[in-house]
Amino acid sequence: MKTGILEILLVNAKGIAHPNLVGTPSYYVVIECGTQTQRSKVSSGKHEQPCWNEKFIFDFSPFDCKNSTHLKCRIMATELFTSGGFVGEAKIYIGGIISEGNDQGYIEIKPAAYNVVLEDDTYKGQIKIGFKFIANKEQYMMGRRDQCIAYEKKESCNSICGCIWRISWWKILFFYHRKSSKDIQKMN
Repeated sequence: MKTGILEILLVNAKGIAHPNLVGTPSYYVVIECGTQTQRSKVSSGKHEQPCWNEKFIFDFSPFDCKNSTHLKCRIMATELFTSGGFVGEAKIYIGGIISEGNDQGYIEIKPAAYNVVLEDDTYKGQIKIGFKFIANKEQYMMGRRDQCIAYEKKESCNSICGCIWRISWWKILFFYHRKSSKDIQKMN
């Protein structure tokens, strides 16, 4: 087994339980993957459909690749006048994603909805999450670096100075070529 990178895209949630009768909650998600834990930002959107659109990156050692089989996403509520608390959780099997990603070198799972389980083991609502697993950490870092370089090049081409520079040279070459053609015609 190789090392790898698991990238998680936390999109949104629908129909989750409102923990208290009073107040409008905001939600955040605690994501546990093996021994690693990360916390999302507080949601935007209405309390019926919190939205995060946030990426998380988990770095996997060979030990983590063998032993991490589930991803746990605990949805927590924060409210102004109360302590908020646990809303529900989704436990997602990722063993197949990791093994397939290791075999192929890369795998991407488009965001899909997963059921949210409440404290009493009933289901209420869904959380939408996407996955990407890259087996070779160095390849991932090189790809990120190449994306940054491509973005910087695109930005320099889209700047006003870049456009003026490009247009100026184009005009000079066009008029020079045109003038050269007229000089050749006069000589004949």
